[in-house]
Amino acid sequence: MWKAYGRRSVLKGADLAIAAGSLVAVVGENGAGKSTLLRIAVGQVAADRGVVERVQPFGYCPQRAVLNDTLTVGQHLELFRVAYELRDLNRAHELLHFLHFTDRPNDRVGTLSGGTRQKLNLVLSLMHDPLLLVLDEPYQGFDWDTYRRFWQLASTLRSLGRSVLVVTHMVHEQGRFDSVRHLRGGLVTAQAGSSA
Repeated sequence: MWKAYGRRSVLKGADLAIAAGSLVAVVGENGAGKSTLLRIAVGQVAADRGVVERVQPFGYCPQRAVLNDTLTVGQHLELFRVAYELRDLNRAHELLHFLHFTDRPNDRVGTLSGGTRQKLNLVLSLMHDPLLLVLDEPYQGFDWDTYRRFWQLASTLRSLGRSVLVVTHMVHEQGRFDSVRHLRGGLVTAQAGSSA
């Protein structure tokens, strides 16, 4: 993929393929183009050149949760249920229970802490059981228990043949990933010892 903003080239032939049932990290310094790569991958921005193929359905969990502070948790779940054309909220409730985020359907999102908002953000991106989950700095604001549960969830998804892409500026636990890629100079390269 190629992408430039005016005279500034951000991506210069970046190539990224995610195999089914894999957990992959894309790491890059601030300003390296991670957000641009991610936004092209999920269809928010068009590449200047290159081909983008997306598996369907996919889930996207942005770093900044796109939530409406005036709506309740339950209203968000219902909105996304309709958008995803789901019959019920069973999967959403399973995820909420797993993340210890239950009994709060009437809480307005504007009253939630940052970490709790991120839990809801994650649930909304997963409640339709996507084949690919794209996460931008997913564990910001998580407490230790939620952080551990996040990795348990990611491992379960991988075992079910789902793919998980984590975009971050640093990887704390590289051993959790099947592959770590680096975005530098507009290109994506595999880390030494990491599967391509």
